[in-house]
Amino acid sequence: MQKILVPCDFSDQTYQALTLALDIAHHSGGRIYLLHVVDPPVMHDTLIATSLTFESTLLSDLGEQSEERFAQLTARYGDDKLITQTDFGPPVGVMMNYITDHDIDLVVAGTKGASGLKEFFIGSNAEKIVRNASCPVIAVKKNETLASLRDIVFPNALEDGQEDLLLHVKALQHFLDATLHVVWINTPERFISDDVTQVQLQDFARYHMLKNFSLHVYNDKDEASGVINFTHSIHGGMIAMGTHGRHGIQHMLSGSVAEDVVNHVDCPVWTYTIKRK
Repeated sequence: MQKILVPCDFSDQTYQALTLALDIAHHSGGRIYLLHVVDPPVMHDTLIATSLTFESTLLSDLGEQSEERFAQLTARYGDDKLITQTDFGPPVGVMMNYITDHDIDLVVAGTKGASGLKEFFIGSNAEKIVRNASCPVIAVKKNETLASLRDIVFPNALEDGQEDLLLHVKALQHFLDATLHVVWINTPERFISDDVTQVQLQDFARYHMLKNFSLHVYNDKDEASGVINFTHSIHGGMIAMGTHGRHGIQHMLSGSVAEDVVNHVDCPVWTYTIKRK
């Protein structure tokens, strides 16, 4: 976790994400990259030259405002670990390019979550980052420190082909010196006897050589509700989940449990996109 990106819109959620990112950087010896993305307004004007001049002036003013706020932020937190940048364009697309160009190891994103029609049709930017990022993402809704993340809930469908995900989860567990709580969510649509699932859980833990862990079966109406309710029941400090990064109509029809959890749970959610083979 040497290069940590914090998407920055100067909201309360940014500062909450930055608090956790600073704690991580302190323990890892890493640096924090603060990226503020300005989404340029669409200009509608028959006088093209006038429109372009106005847009150029507006973007310049917005860039200067961003740099002033960055100066205030670095004065508050110190600039020895902070690298700041203002960029222009569609926020999520710009961030995805930034992650690739700067070899970012981890994104820590503040979010309010989303609900109702906003969630279905638009979603939060944190949800879009979870779906598209090539590195792990931690979504944060309130002030957190590493000391509060000692119990990691790891929901899992016990599928094959998770070696890459497990390597990242175990690295996270080691970094946090945490207990890993592996849980299978039993739902009416995907019901399996507890006796069968317990054997599968034990085989899963043995195959992946897990350490400092516990195994659980939890019954609920759907997977997302089960993950959230189980986390509350054991007072978990963080949820770690793999996501398949669904897009388009597949995303709308099938949804993503990880994104649903990010939108509706209060504790930090660590996600990693499982690579397609």
